[in-house]
Amino acid sequence: MATNISIDLYGQTALITGATSGFGVRFAEILSAAGAKVVLTGRREERLIAVKNKIEASGGCALALPLDVTNTARIKDFVDEVEQRAGHISILVNNAGLNIQSSVTALQEHEYDTIMDTNVKGMFFMAQAVGARMLQHKIQGRIVNVASIGAFKPLPGLTAYSMSKAAVTMMTKGMAREWAKNHIAVNAICPGFIKTELNSDWFETEGGQKQITGFPRRRIGTESDLDATLLLLCSSHASFITGSLFTIDDGQLLT
Repeated sequence: MATNISIDLYGQTALITGATSGFGVRFAEILSAAGAKVVLTGRREERLIAVKNKIEASGGCALALPLDVTNTARIKDFVDEVEQRAGHISILVNNAGLNIQSSVTALQEHEYDTIMDTNVKGMFFMAQAVGARMLQHKIQGRIVNVASIGAFKPLPGLTAYSMSKAAVTMMTKGMAREWAKNHIAVNAICPGFIKTELNSDWFETEGGQKQITGFPRRRIGTESDLDATLLLLCSSHASFITGSLFTIDDGQLLT
């Protein structure tokens, strides 16, 4: 029997953090193409406006509102503003994050704090604020946290980053369990090494090429490789999926 499955996000408002580059830009474009009204946030306002303009030029609806997620005191007021200007949030893509390459012995305390404040604390309090509004408005929402294969495997020179992403996976499961009865689905995407504007130069070097040859399929991913999983988890088709960690790494964890 033929089955016609499509992803339709019309009428949905999706908030994407870290929407100034890399995954965040791609996520915003893909959700917009599926019909969602997208709210873009990040620290660099000029980049947000550029993404907004690109989405609108393609026929989408976008709003750009700058926010540094490490300023947790601002998050609740920010969510208020989003609701006033774009309607109730039904999808949160918790994508804001960073890494600092360093050995364990060389990592400075302020660098450690920067990683944890962005990747864990900011993500937690953003999900807290949006989740509270979903509960208040009885929205059967979707929250997608962006983790990493570093949550399961220590990445060289990225111990603190890997620690932060391991915390994100447990955060995801804890929130999913607490909000399951309210039909708020909380899941995480755990990408492997994927080429973005932040790492493209490295993967063109001899060292980067050598790293790629160590992967099972001897290739690096692209941002579009996350599209299908993101769309699934943000859609009504994810109604029976919560507390799950989706590893998208082309088998890199197998090495």
